[in-house]
Amino acid sequence: MDLNITPKQLILLLAGWAFALSAAAQYQWIGKDGRKVFSDRPPPAEVQEKDILKQPGGRRVALPTIPAEPADAAGSSAAATPAVAAAKPKADPNAPKLSGKDAELEARKKKLEEEEAAKKKAEEEKVAQARAENCERAKKAVTMFQSGVRVASTNAKGEREIMDDNARAAELKRVQTVADRDCARPAAQ
Repeated sequence: MDLNITPKQLILLLAGWAFALSAAAQYQWIGKDGRKVFSDRPPPAEVQEKDILKQPGGRRVALPTIPAEPADAAGSSAAATPAVAAAKPKADPNAPKLSGKDAELEARKKKLEEEEAAKKKAEEEKVAQARAENCERAKKAVTMFQSGVRVASTNAKGEREIMDDNARAAELKRVQTVADRDCARPAAQ
């Protein structure tokens, strides 16, 4: 088996190997705010040795363990409390307060809510305008049916028929119901 490696392939192989080594050269430590920090640079001088979790070269720094003290009946919780409190990282008072909210996401959400409110208002205005038009038509129809003028309608065959008194009364009742419904003022919201 003959292995021919061109200079181009060799350069790519070396670049890939160098990249892999640089990726392995990572530091891990616990920051001031208690979060893990990953970096290719060593931690700042103020980071204590016990807070460094990993260094390049595969060296891992063991986290200090808190020895378990024998439980006394009287002071078991009092003895354990300082040890646990010492192990917990303390928050930096100068660190920015994280609210857990993304300002850009909140702005988008507010914009969407405003758009929805505008759509809803436009729809309500359209419905109110249609009700006003129906109210006017119904009032005119009520006036016409109450005036006693002959009213003609077209039947299913397309023939013109004059309404008798029973048909007029039924149509007057229907139109009055529409007028009562559409001309009534909406309840205060």
